[in-house]
Amino acid sequence: MPGRQLTTSSTVICPHGGRALLSTANRAVFADGSKVLLESDVHPVTGCPFTVGSSYSPCVRIEWQSGTGRVSIDRTATLVETSIGQCLNAAGSVQGVAIVVNTQQRASGQ
Repeated sequence: MPGRQLTTSSTVICPHGGRALLSTANRAVFADGSKVLLESDVHPVTGCPFTVGSSYSPCVRIEWQSGTGRVSIDRTATLVETSIGQCLNAAGSVQGVAIVVNTQQRASGQ
């Protein structure tokens, strides 16, 4: 999956507008001054307003399924703008796919 690397400075939201809090287990690799995100990272979501009927059911985390095919850090794929993140509620139900709003502009992965 080619594309620009996702870093801790990127912006990712759930399909309902909640914002992902981006952090990473990666401690060594940076792109444009920010840590590169890993496929194994799980990101909490804040501010999701989603409801099902009258029940509040916000997205609470994003789990990633597809990182880069050729770029890895300690054998873990990195995330790029075309990576797929599933947005999950507290019960673990998928509520949509994460939306990458912006990435860093300088490094890319294959």
